[in-house]
Amino acid sequence: MVQRFVHSRVANEAVADDIVQETLVRMLVAVERVEPGILEPYAIVTARNLVASMWREQERHRRNQHRIVDLRGPDSPDESLLEQEDRGAVAEALGRLSERDRRTLVAHEVSGQDTQSLAEELGVTAGAVAAQLNRSRARLRVEYLLALEPGGSVTDRCRPVLFAMSSGDRRRQREVDAARHLLECALCEKLSQPLLARGQRSDDQVRIRIHADADIVLARQSAREVAARLEFPRTDLTVIATAVSEIARNIVRFTEGGEVVVELLEEPRRGVRIVARDTGPGIPDVEAALVDGYSTYHGLGLGLPGARRLMDEFAVVSEVGRGTTVTMTKWRQEG
Repeated sequence: MVQRFVHSRVANEAVADDIVQETLVRMLVAVERVEPGILEPYAIVTARNLVASMWREQERHRRNQHRIVDLRGPDSPDESLLEQEDRGAVAEALGRLSERDRRTLVAHEVSGQDTQSLAEELGVTAGAVAAQLNRSRARLRVEYLLALEPGGSVTDRCRPVLFAMSSGDRRRQREVDAARHLLECALCEKLSQPLLARGQRSDDQVRIRIHADADIVLARQSAREVAARLEFPRTDLTVIATAVSEIARNIVRFTEGGEVVVELLEEPRRGVRIVARDTGPGIPDVEAALVDGYSTYHGLGLGLPGARRLMDEFAVVSEVGRGTTVTMTKWRQEG
């Protein structure tokens, strides 16, 4: 389907194949985050954007061929102006949240107040606060992107669709018919791709929010990709991915959500460190949790004890009602 779409619009076969491959790569990134029925419209939207970008770039070069000058784009605006625009967008996005959501989000993200103390103030559980924070972050992402598109034509359907995409709520995506809307709305077509970019990546670190089973797969794949940069043997890559799967599955099964951070270590030794955090109920007896057979669900049959055996270093810090942090490291055997 993607090949037919692209080749009908791009005459150069090599260029068309490149666009098809780029479209498929972007689909693979989003596949675990969207309802299966959305994949085909999302693929067409992505391919259409890539083709349009190629045409714009070709037109720019055509217009400037007669000039014997550097064809690079114009200089970026002054950095302070960009910062001012960004601050304005954040302020506008925060203004779109309810008073309760805004106050809670700022207290947690800016002031560093933990979920337990917020729960006591609001008269709810720490898990409810964590869920509220996750919803607020998803809505804030949508409102921030919309604030950066002042000329965009926002309809009554845009926000529900974008929020369903931002939160990764596949049931809600079906309810609002997100697949059809992405094909009909140019604005949501444009904004859907950054909203689906779950992992926050840098050169040496990947951070993945964990809320659902699909995030376990993403965390597993990300850990494998990061470890592969240090040329770990294939067996070690499988070991690392398996340990991450078990830890991430604990977050999904027993908490309202959390995150997994995968980080490259270069000095004094080369290796990979994985830190998994959650704001769940905590583990009353950490020593018991590290004994085989403690797990109360049927995962891979490994649980915390198995993950500890797979890794070179392993530590668990947990506080009842506050959450759990698991830190584990795998070192690359040199020589």
